[in-house]
Formats: sequence, C-alpha cells, structure tokens
Amino acid sequence: MSESFRTVAGPGEASFEISGSEFIGYVAPVDTVAEAESFIQEIKTAHPEATHNVPAYRVPAGQTSASQPGSVMLREWCSDDGEPSGSSGKPALNVLVQQELQNVVVVVTRYYGGTKLGVGGLARAYSRGVKEAVDAAGVIETVPHERFVATVEYDDSGTVRGILESEDVEFDASYEQEVSFDVRVTVSDATELRERLRNATSGRVVIEEQ
Repeated sequence: MSESFRTVAGPGEASFEISGSEFIGYVAPVDTVAEAESFIQEIKTAHPEATHNVPAYRVPAGQTSASQPGSVMLREWCSDDGEPSGSSGKPALNVLVQQELQNVVVVVTRYYGGTKLGVGGLARAYSRGVKEAVDAAGVIETVPHERFVATVEYDDSGTVRGILESEDVEFDASYEQEVSFDVRVTVSDATELRERLRNATSGRVVIEEQ
C-alpha cells in the first residue's frame, strides 16, 4: 500500500557568500503541511534581520489521487519572499522536484550584501542553497508515516510505553496530569498499533489523530 519515496535523512544546513550577500540554506524532513509551516516560521524567527527567508516544500496534501489509488497527492509550495518574481522560490522548489524529494521543507535565508545579483544570479544562488543543504542532510529512501497522540492515566502508561518500545516506533512522552505519547509510525503499521494499544488498555487509551 505504501510506496517508498526519497526524502532527507534529517535536518541540514549550508552557508556561502556571493558578492557580499550571505546565503544560508536549511532543510528538514516533515510529514505534514503544518510541520512544514512551523519549520519555516522557526527559521524566520531565528533570522529576524535577514533580508529574505525564501521557503519551499513538497508535502502530502492529506488526500489520495483518484487516478492512482493508494498514491498520495503532494502539495508543492514556494514563495519569493520579496525577491523578484520567479527568482528564488521556484528555483528552490525545482531542486526538490528534480531530486524527487518529498516530505521535505527548505528555507534559504539571505543577508543582502549591497550588490544586486540579477534574476539569473539569484536563481543560481537559491538553488545552490537548497542543493548544499540537502547534501549536508543526506538523502534516504523511506515509506509514508503518520502521527497520533495516545493519552492514558499513569496506571496504563507503562503498558503503552512498553508496546511502543517493542514495536520500535518513534515517540515522545509527556508526563503531566495524564501521560501523552506523541507517536510517529509507518502508515502500513498504524492501524494495527492503535488497535493493540486499545486492547492492552481495555479501551482506556484516548487516541487523537494529528
């Protein structure tokens, strides 16, 4: 059901200078549009004095293609963030398309150095920012994942944690009035895992899709 795809192995970063302008490329793997937009905001917050923060992403749109059952439609989005139209966002996105990467977000930050680069020069610079950040992160082949949050009382938390550890899935646990597990699991294994958690807790677990 879940076809494999290419994405980055983890966060990556690369920087270089062209005619006095500093460019910093950032890339990260993401599973949703919300995660991509959150990453973009993080970079903008980290560089409030930057002249431009040019973003692009290719992320599942949350629906399947009618012409290809089982396939996932991708949302492709980019912005020039104040640079001349077509000079930055599209070249950044094109790198992701050409390398057949998905579930990925990039931001190329620019601190203007006083020399205009022209549309062609900007396109080359922003493309380079993405390429070098991707190279720094590394590329892997993986399968689609999804997230859900499983919340239980403390009495059931050991049982739930034990199941998640035995299944070798990614999760973060938050111990407050109740215990919440933010779980990331392959789409093909998600239904079975949720059912196992419900059975093990006699239905006491509360599962929220993300």
